[in-house]
Amino acid sequence: MRTAIIGGGIAGLAAAYELEKARTAGEAVEYMLYESRDRLGGSLASEIVDGVVLERGPDSFLSEKPAAAELCRELGLGGELTPSNDANRRTYIVVRNRLVPLPDGLMFLIPTKLIPTAMTRLFSPMTKIRMALELLHPPRPSGQDESVASLVERHFGAEAVDRLADPLLSGIYGGDSTQLSARSVLPKLVEMEEQYGSLTRGMLAAHKQMRARAAAQANGAGGGQPDGERRTGQPSSRRTIFTTLRGGLQQLVDALEARLEPAWVRKSTAVSSLEREDGGWRVRSGGSAEFFDAVIVASPAWAAGTLLGTVDAALGEELGGIPYSSSITVNLVYDEAKLGPLPDGFGFLIPAVERRAMLACTFVHRKFVGRTPPGKAVLRAFLGGAKNEALLDQPDEVLVATVRRELSEILGASVAGLHVEPEQTQVSRWRQAMAQYAVGHQERMKRIAAQVAEFPGLRLAGNAYDGIGIPDCIRTGRKAARELMEKQLEAARR
Repeated sequence: MRTAIIGGGIAGLAAAYELEKARTAGEAVEYMLYESRDRLGGSLASEIVDGVVLERGPDSFLSEKPAAAELCRELGLGGELTPSNDANRRTYIVVRNRLVPLPDGLMFLIPTKLIPTAMTRLFSPMTKIRMALELLHPPRPSGQDESVASLVERHFGAEAVDRLADPLLSGIYGGDSTQLSARSVLPKLVEMEEQYGSLTRGMLAAHKQMRARAAAQANGAGGGQPDGERRTGQPSSRRTIFTTLRGGLQQLVDALEARLEPAWVRKSTAVSSLEREDGGWRVRSGGSAEFFDAVIVASPAWAAGTLLGTVDAALGEELGGIPYSSSITVNLVYDEAKLGPLPDGFGFLIPAVERRAMLACTFVHRKFVGRTPPGKAVLRAFLGGAKNEALLDQPDEVLVATVRRELSEILGASVAGLHVEPEQTQVSRWRQAMAQYAVGHQERMKRIAAQVAEFPGLRLAGNAYDGIGIPDCIRTGRKAARELMEKQLEAARR
C-alpha cells in the first residue's frame, strides 16, 4: 500500500510514524509525507536560547489524554516528560487592571464551593445570587446545539460569560464563546444539564464519583503493581494537569522525523491538486504527479477543503466551512532579580471586555520547573484570537511594545522592574492555525464522515474534527494510518 500524507504537522507526523512502524515490522507499506513549509511539526516549535526553553506554539498538552505521553515513551522520550508545577497553580482574571484569583472550588466553569464563591471579587452580588439559585435548575432535555455563552448565561448570567467562560475558552481555543458549540466544547456540561439540571449539582456528583473510584482503586491496589502504585492506587508518576518535554516540544518533532525514511519526506513541497483515479489517488506537487492507493489529509480543514473540493464539491464546502482563528505568542525573558517578584501562580487571563490586545500571560518559569535557568523569568503573552486578527499584521517591535505596555498597566503596581528591557524577545505568528468548533460542529462532522466514507482510501486527521489538542492530533493521525492498513489487510484476505 502506498499512502500520501498531506501535511507535516503533528497529526501528519503521527500518521507517517505509524506507517513506518508497520514497514519496519515487515508490512508492504510505503508512504510519502508532503509539507509545504521547510520544517515539520506545524505549530510545535521550540528552541533553547541561553539555556531557556522558548516555545513558539503550544507549550504542553493535557495529561489526562494519553496519546501524546504514550507516543513520547515509544520514542524513548519518557525520561523527558515534565509535569506542570501544580503545587504553584494559581490563575488570575484581569478585572479593571487588577488581578483577581479564580475562586477555590471552581471546576472549569462551575463554582462548587459556597464561601470562596461568595467572597470572590470576580463577580458582582447579583451574579453570586444567581450562582446560588442555579442549584434549583430542573433537568433540561437536550434540544438543538447552542453556543457556550448561551449555556453559561442561562445558568450563571452574562457576567459569568464575560469574566469566566470567554477568557477561559479564549485561552484554550483562541475563540469566541458566543460562537463555540456547547455540545462539542463542553459535552459533559450538556450531559449534566440533561441529567441534573443544575450544573453545580452535576459537577459535585461527578466529583463525588471520581473520589469514590480513586478510593476503590487505592483499597484494591496491591500485588503486581509498582510500589508507588500500591501506596496511592495511582500511577507512580502523579498526574498533573499539563505535561511537556524538558527540552521543548520540538523534541517530539525531531524524534518523529528521525524515525521516518528521509527519502519519503518532502519538505517545502506543497500539494497543488488531488485527483481520484483508477481506485487510487493522483497527487500533484511541484510539477510532478504520483499515484497512491490511499491519502491521509492532515492539513488544516480550509486547505483540505481546497484540495478535496475538486473530488467532491460538497465535501470541500463542508471542510472549508470550519472556521479558524489565528494567534500570536510573544516570549519575554528577564533577569529575575531586575524584574522583581511576580504574583504567585501560573499567570492570568484577560476577558475581551477589558479591551486589551493580550488574551493571556503565562509565567513560564513557574509553570514548568527545570526549563528555565535559576535567576531567569519568562513571560509568555498570547494575542490575536477570533476577535483581533488584525494584530498579525503588526511588526514584531510593535507587538513587543504592546505587550510590555499592557504588562506594566496590569502588573506595574506590584512588579517594579517591568520597565527593564527584556534580555530576549521572540514573536511567533500562527495564521489560521486553530480550528473553531462552531455551533452545529457535530452535525457537520457527521456529514463529513458520510462523504469521506464514499472514498475508501481517504482519511482526515488534525485539530479540526475531534479535539484540538496535541494528543487529539496524534490520536487522529495514528488512527487514520491504522484504519487504512486494516482495510488493506481485509482486501488481501478476499
